[in-house]
Amino acid sequence: MIDVPALATALDLLFGSFSPWLFVIPGLLIGLVFGAIPGLQVSMAMALFLPLTFSMDFIQSIMFLTSIFTGGVYGGGVTAILMNIPGSSSSVATAFDGYPMACKGQQNQALGLSLGASVIGAFIGYAALFLLIQPLAVVVLKLGPLEMVLVIAWGLTLIATLSEKSVAKGLLAGMLGLVLSQVGMSSTGVLRATFGSSYLLDGVQVVPAMIGIFAASELLRIRERQTLSTTEDIPSIAFGPIIRAMFSTFRYPSVLLRGSGIGVLIGAVPGVGSSVANLVAYGEARRTSRRPEDFGTGIPEGVIAAESANSSSEGGSMTALLALGIPGGAATAVLMAAFSYHNIVGGPSLIRDQGDLVYAIILGNIVQVLLLGIVGLLVLRILGMVIKVPLRYLIPSVLALCAWGGFGVAGTIAGPLTVAVFACLGWLMRRHNYPVAATVIALLLGGMAEGEMVRSLQISGGHLGAYLLERPISMLLFALMLLSIGAAALKALRINRRSQPSDTQGR
Repeated sequence: MIDVPALATALDLLFGSFSPWLFVIPGLLIGLVFGAIPGLQVSMAMALFLPLTFSMDFIQSIMFLTSIFTGGVYGGGVTAILMNIPGSSSSVATAFDGYPMACKGQQNQALGLSLGASVIGAFIGYAALFLLIQPLAVVVLKLGPLEMVLVIAWGLTLIATLSEKSVAKGLLAGMLGLVLSQVGMSSTGVLRATFGSSYLLDGVQVVPAMIGIFAASELLRIRERQTLSTTEDIPSIAFGPIIRAMFSTFRYPSVLLRGSGIGVLIGAVPGVGSSVANLVAYGEARRTSRRPEDFGTGIPEGVIAAESANSSSEGGSMTALLALGIPGGAATAVLMAAFSYHNIVGGPSLIRDQGDLVYAIILGNIVQVLLLGIVGLLVLRILGMVIKVPLRYLIPSVLALCAWGGFGVAGTIAGPLTVAVFACLGWLMRRHNYPVAATVIALLLGGMAEGEMVRSLQISGGHLGAYLLERPISMLLFALMLLSIGAAALKALRINRRSQPSDTQGR
C-alpha cells in the first residue's frame, strides 16, 4: 500500500528545489574512491563527512550520505576485479570470478557486468523497499534471536563450498575464523584467550583483520610481479566494451533476480548486511548453476550474482533503519546519527507520521542509483589505470594505506598490528590453498551467532527444540536451510557419478 498524499509531498521535497541534488555527484565520487581503495571503508568516509551535513537540511544531508553509501558499495568491486583485492568485505565474492576474467584480458566485460548488476540490483532493492516498506516493517519486527541464529547458520554452511579443491580446507578455514571470533569478552562477560592484553578485550577487530587478510596478504603474494595483470598485453579500459557488457547483464535474468532478492532479504536483517548477502548469493548461483565447476574460473554469472546482491542489500539495510530505527550496519549507523541530529527517529512512527520523508529518502536513492550508472562509467577509466601502475610503487603505497586504515578504525597501534598479523596469516593460507574468505565469514558471524544463541537459550529456558516448533518463521528458515544443503549434496553426488565412468575408462 502506498500513501499517495505523502508520496506527493516527497516529490515536492526532492524536485521542488535543485539543492538536494547538488550533493549527490560529490557523494558518489567520494564513495567510489573510498570503496575502491583497499584499507578505506565506506562507513569511514560517511563518518568523516558527517560533520559537513550539520549545516544542511535533513533531505540534503541524507542524500549526500546515502550517495556515499551507494558509490562505496560498487567501488569495492573495482579493485576486486582488477587486483583481486576487495575494496570492502561486501565485494569478496566479486573477486572470485571478476579477477580471473581480468587475468584473461576481460576486465572491460567484468567491470561492465559489475556496474550493470550493481545499478539493477540497487534499483530492485529500493523499488522493493518503496512498495513493501510497511509490510516489511511488520515482518522484521517478528524476527527474534532464534531466527537470527538460523540466518547466520545458513551463511556459515557456505564455508564448505568456498574451496573448489578441498571441502576439508574450506571447513578448516571456517573453524579457524570461529575460533578467532571467540577471542575477548563473551556475551556473558567471560574473558577468553586475551593473553593478558587489553587490546584483545573486545576481541579481534574485524575491519583491520579484513584489511590484512584480503588486501595486505594479496600484495605480499603478488610482490614478485612487475604489474598487477598476469597478461603481457593489457587492453585499455574502454567505454564501448564496458557499456556493451552493462547491457549484457540482462542476458542472465534468473541470476540477477535471485541475487537481488537474496540481497534485499538478508540486507533487511540488522547486523548481517551486504557482506553475507554477497557470499550467499554467489553460493546460491553456484549451487543452482548447470556448470558449478566453472565458477571461480571467470564467468559472468559469478560477478552478476555477487554485485547484484551487495547492491540490493543497501535497500534492505535501509529497511531496518526506516522501519525499526535500528542500524543494520556501520554505514546505516552513521545515517542514524544524521537522523538524530535533525531530531528524526526511525521506526514505525516515522512511517506513520512522516511518510513523506520516508518516500523522499527511497525515491532519492532510486535516482542516485541511476546516476551511479553514469558516474561509475566515467570514473572507471581513472580507477582502472591502477592495473598499469608498477608494483614497486603500488605495493608500498597500498600497504601504508592498509596500516593507516587499521589505525583509523582502531585508534591504537593494535589496528596496524592486526593488519600485519592477518596479512601473514592470509599469505600462508593463500600459499597452501586455504580460502581466506571462509575465515572472514566465520570471524564476522561467530560472535553474532554466539550472542543470538545465548539469547535464544535464555528465552527458551534451554529447550530450543520446543521453542523452534513454536516459531513459524524459524521453522520456515530451518526448512529452507535444509533444502539448500540437501540440494547442494544431491548435485555434488550427481557430479561425482558422472565423473566415475570417465575415471574408470582412464584406468
